[in-house]
Amino acid sequence: MTQKETSKGYFYTKIEHFDFDKFYSKKMRFSLHFLMWGGFGILLMLTYQLAYKLTFFEALMMTLRMTSVNMSVFYVFFYLIFPKFTYLNRFNSILLLLMSGIICGILWLFVTYLFSKIYVFLGIDIANGELKGAISMSANQTLKEAISPKRLIAQAMIIFANLSPFFFFKLLFEIFRVYNKVLKIQKQKASLEIENINIEKDFLKAQLNPHFLFNTLNNLYGLTIKKEDSAPEMILNLSEIMSYTLYESNTTKVPLSKELAFIQNYFQLEKMRYSNENRITLEISNFNHSNLMIAPLLTFTFIENAFKYGLKNKANCFLHLKIEIKEKEFRFHLQNDKMVGEENKNVGGIGTENARKRLQLLYPSKHRLTIHNCADTFEVKLSIDLD
Repeated sequence: MTQKETSKGYFYTKIEHFDFDKFYSKKMRFSLHFLMWGGFGILLMLTYQLAYKLTFFEALMMTLRMTSVNMSVFYVFFYLIFPKFTYLNRFNSILLLLMSGIICGILWLFVTYLFSKIYVFLGIDIANGELKGAISMSANQTLKEAISPKRLIAQAMIIFANLSPFFFFKLLFEIFRVYNKVLKIQKQKASLEIENINIEKDFLKAQLNPHFLFNTLNNLYGLTIKKEDSAPEMILNLSEIMSYTLYESNTTKVPLSKELAFIQNYFQLEKMRYSNENRITLEISNFNHSNLMIAPLLTFTFIENAFKYGLKNKANCFLHLKIEIKEKEFRFHLQNDKMVGEENKNVGGIGTENARKRLQLLYPSKHRLTIHNCADTFEVKLSIDLD
C-alpha cells in the first residue's frame, strides 16, 4: 500500500468517525460565526487605520458598515437561497446561481447605500486621506444610481474580493458536512446489509434443519430396521452437519476445510436416499491451503437445489460437483439433470437470489457466478478469490 493510499484511508476514517452533529451544536455554530466575523472585523479595522490612516472612530464606523454588508449577503445566500439548490435539477441550479449572484450584488450595494445614508444623517464621514468624503459621496446618490447595473458591474470585483473568503470557507464546511453525512449513511447501509446477510444465513440454517432432518431420519430409520452397517456412519455425518450449522457457521467466515467437510457430509447423507444407479459424484481437488477462510453456507443453496430439482430424468440421471482450489481461488462447478421442458422455470427461486446477494455483498468484484438453465440440464459455475 502506497503512502498516498494510507493517507487517503486515514483521512477517510477520520471523517467517517467524526460526530458532526454533536460538534456543530447551536453554541458551537454561534461561536464559530462570532470568531469569523470578529476576526474579519479586526483585520479590516487594522487595514483602515494602517493603510488609509483613518482615526479609530472612522475605522470603527467603516468596519461596522463593511462587516454588516458582508454579513447581510452571506446569510441571505446561505440561509435563504442555498437550501433551494437541493430541490433543483442541474439547469435550474445554474440559473438560480446566476440569479443569486445578481441578487447578492444588488443587496451588497443597497446595504452599503443604506449605511451611508444613516451615517450622513448622524453627521459621520471621513475627514482626511484617500477615503475623504467617501460616505457622503455614496449617500448623495439616488437609490436607482446606487444599485444600477452600471454600478453593479463596476463594483463586481470589489464585491467578489470581499465575499470570496467567507463563501469559500462556508462552502468547504458544507462539503465536509455533506461528505460526513454520506459516509455515515453508507456505513449504516453496510451495517444493514450485513445484518440482512446474517438473517439470510440463519434462514438457510433453519431451512436446512427441518427439511433435511426429516429425510435423513427417515433414511436412518430404514437403515436401522435393516441393521445396515452404514447406519453409524450416517449418524456421525448427521452429527457433524448439525454441529457445523449450529455452531461453526455463526461467524462471518469459517475455515475452508470445515466448509468442505460440511459439503462432503451433506453429499454422503443425500446419496443414501438414491439407488446406486444414480450417478452422484463429488470431487474435491488441489486442497492444500489449510489457512484459507470462506463465508459459510455460500454454496448450500445450489447443492440443495441440485438434489431437490435434479435426479428427475430417468434417461440421463446425474449430479456432478467438482470443487477445486487453485492459488487461493475457490472454484465450484455443479451440474445436474432436470426434466425436459423446465428450462423456463425459476429453479431455486428466492434461495438462488439470496445466494447472489450474499456473494455480491461479501465478495464484491471478487467472484464470478454463471448459471445455465438448459433444456435438460442445470449448471452452476462459481469462482471466489479468497483472502
